Amino acid sequence: MPSSLTWQQLRDVKLSELDDAADGWAKVSHHADAAGERVDAEMTGRLAKTQESDSATAAVERLKRLSSNYHYIHTECGLIRASVSGLSSELAAPQKRLKDALEDAAALSYTVHADGSIGYPAGGKNELTGKELPGGTVMGNNGMLTGGNKELHPPNDKGLYSPETPGLINHNPHYAKAQDIADRIAHALREAHEIDDRYRQALSKLKAPPGLSVDEKTWADAAADTAAVGSAANYLEDGIPRDKSPADRKEWWDRLTQEQRDQYLAVYPDVIGNLDGIPATIRDEANRDNIQLLIGKLSGQENENSKTMLDGLKGIQAKLEKPSVPPMYLLGIGDAGNGRAIISYGNPDTAHNVSAYVPGLGTKLDKEFADGTLKRAQDTALGAAEADPHNSTASIVWLGYDAPQLSPQDLAANTDVMRKENAEAGAVSYNAFMAGISATNENTDPHITAIGHSYGSLTVGLAAQEKGGVPGADDIILVGSPGTGAKTANELNVGEGHVYVGAADNDIVTKLPNQDEASGIGAGVAGGGSAGLVLGLGIAGPLGGVVGGLAGSAVGGIAGYTAQDQQTDPSQIWFGTDPANKSFGATRFMVDDGPTLIEGGTDAHSQYFTPAKDQLSADNIAKIVVGKADEIILEQPR
Repeated sequence: MPSSLTWQQLRDVKLSELDDAADGWAKVSHHADAAGERVDAEMTGRLAKTQESDSATAAVERLKRLSSNYHYIHTECGLIRASVSGLSSELAAPQKRLKDALEDAAALSYTVHADGSIGYPAGGKNELTGKELPGGTVMGNNGMLTGGNKELHPPNDKGLYSPETPGLINHNPHYAKAQDIADRIAHALREAHEIDDRYRQALSKLKAPPGLSVDEKTWADAAADTAAVGSAANYLEDGIPRDKSPADRKEWWDRLTQEQRDQYLAVYPDVIGNLDGIPATIRDEANRDNIQLLIGKLSGQENENSKTMLDGLKGIQAKLEKPSVPPMYLLGIGDAGNGRAIISYGNPDTAHNVSAYVPGLGTKLDKEFADGTLKRAQDTALGAAEADPHNSTASIVWLGYDAPQLSPQDLAANTDVMRKENAEAGAVSYNAFMAGISATNENTDPHITAIGHSYGSLTVGLAAQEKGGVPGADDIILVGSPGTGAKTANELNVGEGHVYVGAADNDIVTKLPNQDEASGIGAGVAGGGSAGLVLGLGIAGPLGGVVGGLAGSAVGGIAGYTAQDQQTDPSQIWFGTDPANKSFGATRFMVDDGPTLIEGGTDAHSQYFTPAKDQLSADNIAKIVVGKADEIILEQPR
């Protein structure tokens, strides 16, 4: 039902009382947030560290539920606060316009009727009769061509709210003034009606289910509540500088009052949490709310992609709930494409050394991302702390794009690896993120390193080839690279001697043939034995002949096809010049050869960051990240 707000109610509403109510809900929200933090830090954390027993484990689980309850109260009360505050803020303008019109009516001694019509006195003279023109009543035009516009749709056929002789000009000097006042009242009331309806509908949805259990269904409801309030408070969304630079966004955020920041965090955690240029602690706060909302949103969906992302979200959430070294900051989270996640180990705004690693083939927001990919960033952060104990480090994993889905188990499942489109789209987003890192970092001259692994090295390479290069980047590290799209390291815009490459001898991704040569690679299984024939025929794209031939060679005992057998120019691989080749001009650092395909499949492609598997590579990466590249162990280019 539409609201029945009258002009008298609009005139008399005390916006200060709405503001007081909003402040009250804000206090409840803040108290709940503080209580949740105390439960996590002073109770759950200490109990988990000091006690090991079944009862202690059960107590920790109960405390986690209590913390979740407080978190839910914080979120819902924040939404109520934002709604009430938004209602007050938006009603201020039409109320002022109404009061100004009423003051003008009073000054002219016009009558304002209960329905908003304006009565005006006699005035002027009839040029034919010389008599004074009579007064009358006019109804305001609210600007809408609907039944709610009483000036266009009077209640009877006698023109009650119109001049007695429609079509003729009313020469009473009071008529035009009265009509202007009536129109202003009608416009103000129409706007207030629309505002009141929006917020009434949003507030009516903010109802918590009975009981104390806060589960995924509860968070799904909270996600719907957030969307409803966001739809109502669209004036807030209009103020977000989406089309501005990260530096401009930081300046915008810095100018906001604490009350305005709280409103944005409550209503648009998904936007603020993923907005480059917003400080890391704020993004983390917003995304810790947003991840709960996303878990609730996806929990009821049955498609495979949603289930996969839900596993990844729950895995990240579990890690956020536990203390980590360095501390985790959730800088981005979302369900677009195959999922989005940006996690930093260490605060990138205060760290002197900052690295941002782009993962590649097969990476998506799933359980493996939470269990494995994040560990690579953490290992880099820990290694950097050892290499430079005097300066803080933040190590970021940036999944802000859709990486091609290619797994060792099913190399033929996708052919996305054969194209640049994903990397091209990712390069734009990566540069925007890095510009945000530069805008929010508090150090005068932080050391920033862009890292690309696998297909992610193409993304970083393309980003570096944009005008000005990767914002803020001092060094670039490429590992397991199928090429960057560049002919030489100089095209990556970080200066001579600042592009570093790690390429394991048994990493087949670094030895992919160029695309012209790849067209005939499937024939390379000839002489590869029966196993090579089966694998070679079953695997499409650039890896088919390599994997088929090598496997066939080992199993069948015949020298199968290798990429080098048919390449006319071994410096050229799938996406251009091999970064590990001498002609590229990068600095190659020593890494472990890794297991062969027969020994470990494609493990050689994924161990660059892992000290337990390749301490040499992990140490070299850490030293470059902290600006001590002069200490790395070098390897001869190919």
